[in-house]
Amino acid sequence: MPLAVTAYTATSALGLGLDAHLQALQQQRSGLRPNDFGPASLACWIGRVTAVESTSLPASHAQWDCRNNRLAWLGLNQDSFVARVHSAIHRHGTSRIAVLLGTSTASIGATEEGYRRLEDDCRLPADLYRPAIHNPHSLSAFVASVLDIHGPCQTISTACSSSAKVFACAERLIRLGVVDAAVVGGVDSLCDSVLYGFNALELVSPEPCRPFDAARRGISIGEAAGFALLERADALPEATQQLLGYGESSDAHHMSTPDPNGAGAELALRDVFERAGIAPAQVDYINLHGTASQKNDAMEAALVARLFPSSTRVSSTKGLTGHTLGAAGVIEAAIALLALREGFVPGNAGTRSPDPACTPHFAWRNEARPIRIALSHSFGFGGSNACLAFADTRR
Repeated sequence: MPLAVTAYTATSALGLGLDAHLQALQQQRSGLRPNDFGPASLACWIGRVTAVESTSLPASHAQWDCRNNRLAWLGLNQDSFVARVHSAIHRHGTSRIAVLLGTSTASIGATEEGYRRLEDDCRLPADLYRPAIHNPHSLSAFVASVLDIHGPCQTISTACSSSAKVFACAERLIRLGVVDAAVVGGVDSLCDSVLYGFNALELVSPEPCRPFDAARRGISIGEAAGFALLERADALPEATQQLLGYGESSDAHHMSTPDPNGAGAELALRDVFERAGIAPAQVDYINLHGTASQKNDAMEAALVARLFPSSTRVSSTKGLTGHTLGAAGVIEAAIALLALREGFVPGNAGTRSPDPACTPHFAWRNEARPIRIALSHSFGFGGSNACLAFADTRR
């Protein structure tokens, strides 16, 4: 069932809100910087949201204070998103809206800090002795509290597909009549577990990441917060941007490596084609998962060549934002929606020498062109795959 996207917002290393993201995309200005995060900074590049340090939660929500929830607060307060949600609450009622958010680490950064500062009796220090933040549901519970929403509240943690899968969950709940609208999104903030964990897997690049480059060396990790408001399209005919459908699959090929043939990703794509009622030739633009890891990019380039005509334009924008992990799905959905709204294809940022396996589908620089249907790919660890299809009804 198509859903109207009645509001959305993005906060990342590119800036706060949609205008900052659009400007960075148009200028191909990267938000990556040398790593200056943590007590012992790993030699790599990161996509850091510097405004998090100067952000504080209101006293009424002090129990939720941690980097991840401060980033969520920062993200919620862009693009009049809270006001748009309050309008939806007025239309539907506070118990008829769901909060569905994705994250890969939630507020684990606060837990890391707590363990670094354990008291002599091995207890967490008093300022971090707050059970609300030391669990995976911290983010969703915090956002539901801030927005005063009392409908279903769910946290999805499926690695890099987390905040794409929340769109699918929202569609099911709305179609089945459980709710009338949903706040979806995702937040992941920088923490040592992520930086050193990916480095231990030899996936972190010592230089800014270069998706689909012949000499790519791995990912650059970023942090971000993104949210969208989804409602029934038939009830809001004036809404011009829609979620047409979604596709999901789990290939379980390997814990940290995609199926080299892209079998799981292809299943997700065929699922989105069927649900959205579209053919590959109708897709104008795809925001690729494109992490700049050797195996992901090789798989995805082959998948594009196999399934889409050369008229479909594709690119990765992780060279600008970094890989924002559990927030990647919603941030790249927001970028796809901006491309639809503004009529342009963002260039594949960071690439110097394109991998010879890349076909003419790839847009290496920005291209002005009308886009009616755009896809966003999210392929997570463990073979958790999700694809989203968006449309602009003005075209």
